[in-house]
Amino acid sequence: MRTTTSTSTSTGTTASTGTIAAVRNLGILAHVDAGKTTVTERILYLAGETHKRGEVHEGTTVTDCHPQERDRGITIFAAAVSCAWNGHRINLIDTPGHVDFADEVERSLRVLDGAVAVFDAVAGVEPQSESVWRQAERHGVPRIAFVNKLDRAGADLDTALASIRERLHPQPLAVQLPIGAEDAFTGVVDLLRLRALTWADDALREGPVPEDLAAEAAARRHALAETVASLHPGALEEFCAAGTLSAATLAAALRELTRTGEAVVVLCGSAYRNRGIEPLLDAAVAYLPSPLDVPPVAGVTGTADDTPQQRAADPEQPFTALAFKVNVTATGRLTYLRVYAGRLEKGDTVLDTTTGRPERVSRILRVQADSHRESDHAVAGDIVAVIGPKAARVGATLCAPAAPILLEAPVSAEPVVTVAVEARRTADTDKLAQALARLAEEDPSLRVRTDAETGQRTLSGLGELHLEVAVEKIRREHGVDAVTGRPQVAHRERLVEGVTGFVHRHVKQEGGAGQFAHLVLDVQPGGETEDFVFGSTVIGGRVPREYVQAVEAGCREALAEGPLGGHPVTGVRVTLTDGSTHPRDSSDLAFRTAARQGLREALRASRLQLLEPVAEVTVTVPEDALGAVLGDLAARRGQIRETGPGRVAAVVPLAELFGYASRLRSRTQGRGTFTTRPAGYAPAPGA
Repeated sequence: MRTTTSTSTSTGTTASTGTIAAVRNLGILAHVDAGKTTVTERILYLAGETHKRGEVHEGTTVTDCHPQERDRGITIFAAAVSCAWNGHRINLIDTPGHVDFADEVERSLRVLDGAVAVFDAVAGVEPQSESVWRQAERHGVPRIAFVNKLDRAGADLDTALASIRERLHPQPLAVQLPIGAEDAFTGVVDLLRLRALTWADDALREGPVPEDLAAEAAARRHALAETVASLHPGALEEFCAAGTLSAATLAAALRELTRTGEAVVVLCGSAYRNRGIEPLLDAAVAYLPSPLDVPPVAGVTGTADDTPQQRAADPEQPFTALAFKVNVTATGRLTYLRVYAGRLEKGDTVLDTTTGRPERVSRILRVQADSHRESDHAVAGDIVAVIGPKAARVGATLCAPAAPILLEAPVSAEPVVTVAVEARRTADTDKLAQALARLAEEDPSLRVRTDAETGQRTLSGLGELHLEVAVEKIRREHGVDAVTGRPQVAHRERLVEGVTGFVHRHVKQEGGAGQFAHLVLDVQPGGETEDFVFGSTVIGGRVPREYVQAVEAGCREALAEGPLGGHPVTGVRVTLTDGSTHPRDSSDLAFRTAARQGLREALRASRLQLLEPVAEVTVTVPEDALGAVLGDLAARRGQIRETGPGRVAAVVPLAELFGYASRLRSRTQGRGTFTTRPAGYAPAPGA
């Protein structure tokens, strides 16, 4: 990523806000186009970090700083920023909303303590909203919700609440009531304090609840207290005694319910119009946990005995951090860390427990998307970038050398889409290889391999857009004109009907010692699991043992390229039944050459079948899209093996799976997922 670094020195995140208890490490999660980046921009603006509101459609946002993000108008790379709010330091990571970049979300959630889930007030819970919500659940990250775009036509808070309840299943607890609807949306009623918050000319004003909303606000306040009391034993006692809950009791109960995940606090507003952001920040500080509120990070020593270890968020503990993002640029290497325990000073040497390699930290940077401020130190609870480590990968644990610990690394998703990639100019081949290696280092969900059979270099990722962005990055940042195409699948040729008593003589005489070998071969189909079986029934020493070994080697060479298309031949049983030698001209080379040529001729006289690779595909799909998925699999020559509630298992030719990820998403509105594993080979069409 493009970076600019200020030469000013910061005293450090934690030092500027007092204590670790005042830190919030939060993520912004949502479906694409729900307004995540706009919410982040308004937070930075109101906190005084920026002096002008950035807009996605203008390409002026802080977090969408990569040229491709500005060109496409979507978040592609998770970006970290920070700001101060009411005596607290908030470290934010704006995550992508497109499903192709779900691995960026996964790595971010691994190091976050809380999250704000943003929902569209018209669309409610969208497919990727549901996916990122489940990701946060797996990581045990507490969440609050922000229903955005209440100024849109058709926006309705209650409908959004119903979709949260039905699709995500937590108890949504709305703590606000909108004032006005659609274009007339001007503010919200704070149900805890029963006060109206309105915005005019970007200024927040507080006042009494409008008379026309007073009765509804009181009713919703009572319903909120009643629901909270039913979920929280401490609140229930006060509710039973007083018939209501005080604002302090209600806030304390909401904080506990948020941390346990039993309920989700819901706020609302319009980020684009700068309405509702201040209460959202207040709620993030009030309800989401600090590093002190989460359990100590757990790991093992990384030694032979793997003794369990725990590190609490305490500057006095041994230094412990996890690398969750790496940016490799032509000018340097940035490693992004979440510091869980201890203190890191500029110039310290730390241990990369994953590799056992010591690394020196030469610089510590406070991150603001693509710009950075230098700092002398980082402490528990901080999210920083460091310069110096040369080999630390995503998921690496960096710790104090005297107190080793190995933390669980984020799990990268398995690629589902593959394209062949090559440099348009031969002179750029080496540069392309270096660029691909750098991409795979930055993004573990990208896999690069060279097919040993086809010679193609392939790039695998989580979707067509994921790969499109990666290839464009090669072009822009590495100056390589890369072209892509469909990868070639590696076919096989299987022997179906062979020949017996096939005679081949190899005679070569060009002055001096010649070459002579005489072979008689039986070539027959082997078993289903047999690639090649060789045997000899020659008696009487007609073919010496050392020559028999040469015959086997020659046969193996012949099977590398079959007669149907030059593909490897499988399922062949060759028996050497007879032969003869010449006292002077026979040799290992002669018999090896004879076997190679003879078996190739025998295969041309036999009947073979072309095979193509197939994969076992398991599709998880909503019930309402099951028919469309079954029809699509049938069109891809898939053989359905099993169907059940929300699940389909089939065997599909590998060549037919290219582009399947996008097709599945379009047919299931992004809710379908699939996994594959190799299932061998099957006859190709017309074979």
